[in-house]
Amino acid sequence: MSGAPEGNVEAKPATKVAMSAQSAGLVESARAAGFVEPARSAFAKSAQSAEVLILGGGIIGLSSAWEAAKRGFRVTVLEAEEFGGQASGAAAGMLAPFSENPESSDAFFQLCADSHSRYENWVRELEELTGHSAELRRSGSLNVAFHEADFLSLRARLEWQSRYSAGFELLGASELRRLEPELSEQALGALYCPGESHVFAPKLVGALEEACRRAGVRLVARAGRVIGLARVAGAGVSVRTAGAGSWQADRVVVCAGAWSGFVREWLPVDVPVHPIRGQICAYDGKGGRVRHLIFTSQAYWVGKKDGSLVCGASEDVAGFERSVTEQGIGRLTRWSGRALPFLGDVAPSRGWAGLRPATLDGWPLIGSVTGVPELMLACGHYRNGILLSPATAALVGDLLEGKCDGYGKAFGIERFSPAWKRRGFG
Repeated sequence: MSGAPEGNVEAKPATKVAMSAQSAGLVESARAAGFVEPARSAFAKSAQSAEVLILGGGIIGLSSAWEAAKRGFRVTVLEAEEFGGQASGAAAGMLAPFSENPESSDAFFQLCADSHSRYENWVRELEELTGHSAELRRSGSLNVAFHEADFLSLRARLEWQSRYSAGFELLGASELRRLEPELSEQALGALYCPGESHVFAPKLVGALEEACRRAGVRLVARAGRVIGLARVAGAGVSVRTAGAGSWQADRVVVCAGAWSGFVREWLPVDVPVHPIRGQICAYDGKGGRVRHLIFTSQAYWVGKKDGSLVCGASEDVAGFERSVTEQGIGRLTRWSGRALPFLGDVAPSRGWAGLRPATLDGWPLIGSVTGVPELMLACGHYRNGILLSPATAALVGDLLEGKCDGYGKAFGIERFSPAWKRRGFG
């Protein structure tokens, strides 16, 4: 990966997202709750003269860089290792705003649903620009119940989630096996959501990397860890890296995933992000036997275009350790055999792990930092980084242009107020 961009292609204006009828209804409800249509505020420099430095080259960093470049900012991305080499490349690529939010239509659900509504046009623009396929597959999803208590919770979900998307159904056992014949006879039924989908995460990251290059973003791989971060009076922020020297910019956006807490070493900002190890396995040649995204209380399965069937994810707290364990993969294989009997005697062909960047409340950190206005955060997306990329990028673009974040700072670092006040900003 070279640090110099391959040409300087003039950035095109951001594509206007065409909403479906159900997405439009969702956005209207979000407006009523005060989550969208942010107001403008002043920004120190015009986009054409403002330098933006993005720390982290995963899917959130690359998405934000592409969006900022399309809006006219001069953008550089510093990645410690290889682009998409951490949680982004390890992800199963699920786009499941309803399955990931079973409780209520809170601000986090609104963000997930908004991002999902953008995805089809966002991916189409990427693919037309780069010629790379992200393998977006509109499979629909099945949330499967194996116990009566699970089935009761699915009924509760159906009541509120069907207000935001058409086609939801609560299926009995016979209807479920008609849609997924390979599912276990022990399955009592499922909640069917036809609108959920998935992508092939490594290919999506590759397309974003190429889109950034074509938009004139400077991409610097193998930059190493940050060894210095300082505010420079009247000149923004200075960043020193172990492998790529020093950089200076008007604004810095931290998109370093599970490593985003490094900021506290240099600035009086406590970024409460910690790693959760997620272990995943795959069965080669088995993906064609599963038609939908399948979720249970203990695991999920996603059939990919290359014929593989991805199963995930067991989670544990192991610091920054990315090794695969027999215990973690073993739990997935046991559940695979229970839910899909044809996998009962089949060993997965491979397993891998990624570090999911989690926050204390499970919501991402997206916003400018009070007291350090040159610094922005776009991190802590936990298990939804792939899903939330389009919406996060749009929020980053708005914030760089001096707009409010549109969600009443629901994703701002200020929500961790006790730590914030101890730092002297409260």
